[in-house]
Amino acid sequence: MKFNLYLTPAAKATLKEIKDDAGLKKRYKAVSKALRFLSENPRHPGLRTKPYLSLSGPKNEKVFEAYAEQNTPAAYRIFFYYGPTEREIIISTITSHP
Repeated sequence: MKFNLYLTPAAKATLKEIKDDAGLKKRYKAVSKALRFLSENPRHPGLRTKPYLSLSGPKNEKVFEAYAEQNTPAAYRIFFYYGPTEREIIISTITSHP
């Protein structure tokens, strides 16, 4: 079963920013693919999903980190938590890894 993905305004803005930047076309493709995997199976091996202990959701939800890219300088990561109802994932942040 698929999950419905909901992006916060900050995540939407980042996604739009990398989509609109021709120099980040490859990154946008990687993030889009990771979001597709996330909606199909949050435990997909390519995402390398793991709990991210230093963050929590707005209602103290457990936050997870998923890889959009690997072995790449400033690789993009997706931070998410499970929504208020079943089969929902809230994408809180899409960001490059420091």
